[in-house]
Amino acid sequence: MTQLKSREAILVGAILLLLALVASRFPGFVTPSNLLAVFTDTAPLIILALGQMVVILTRSIDLSVAANLALTGMVCALINVSFPGVPVPVLVALALGLGALMGAINGFLVWKLTIPPIVVTLGTMTIFRGIIFLLTDGSWVNSHQMSAAFKAFPRETIFGLPILGWIAVIVTLILGLVMSRTTLGRAFFAVGGNPHAAVYTGINVGRTQFLSFVISGMLAGLTGYLWVARYAVAFVDIAGGFELDVVAACVIGGVSIAGGIATVGGAVLGALFLGIIKNALPVIDVSPFWQLAISGAAIIIAVTFNSRAGRSKGRVILKSAEHAQ
Repeated sequence: MTQLKSREAILVGAILLLLALVASRFPGFVTPSNLLAVFTDTAPLIILALGQMVVILTRSIDLSVAANLALTGMVCALINVSFPGVPVPVLVALALGLGALMGAINGFLVWKLTIPPIVVTLGTMTIFRGIIFLLTDGSWVNSHQMSAAFKAFPRETIFGLPILGWIAVIVTLILGLVMSRTTLGRAFFAVGGNPHAAVYTGINVGRTQFLSFVISGMLAGLTGYLWVARYAVAFVDIAGGFELDVVAACVIGGVSIAGGIATVGGAVLGALFLGIIKNALPVIDVSPFWQLAISGAAIIIAVTFNSRAGRSKGRVILKSAEHAQ
């Protein structure tokens, strides 16, 4: 836990250093209003990274989150076009339910058929994108076809922050409570830390992994509606490749790909780090190549840090065993 806290402190320092460097070139970037705009722009990544964090924590991975987002967003857009009178809360509930269903499909295949998570989610990623094409025949749903209420919801502001940003805050708080205060949260850590020991304590490992996929899918579905409503467009390739940013945010935030190690704060900070890079570097005329290079370097450094932390943890355990003898 101390290592995770130090990782988060380092990440906060890196974010502040990045903001200082950008401010030296473009002071307007660090104004409160612009920082709120950057946070809102990063909100979808934060929500998805939190869901992915739970999955990775249980020694799995969900590469279908962006396709889930795209399919749910398209379904919500199509319903809005055909039935403009459907209230937004109903569409939000539908997005949560549809996303959870897609997550449950992933979880079921991993749990009951014992197919590796990366294989399952690569397959469903393609299937979900294919379903969008079948529903639309490749056509787009554009802004003029959507109702004003449908598009306005994520953009409505409360105390200066759009609802999209507030939803990211609420999801962070709820997941923080779940992970730290509930039996389910402890089960996620136990399954990721040592699944064999978890079985002896009465935890159903497969069911716990299944629930992690449901949570990830639900949050991806919610993000699907928010994404489509905010950008006022829906198409087959929406958020293409975004699943890689989601995994990168988790890794940079200290979530161990090997499972068992993660914090909600770390996942949020990882997402914010990538969000600031995405928003800041174009402002100071940094080429897209360097944006990708910096993000990639951050991932490699984070993975190296994680692996070194894991090895030092192992040495501590061995030393403890030697002293016990």
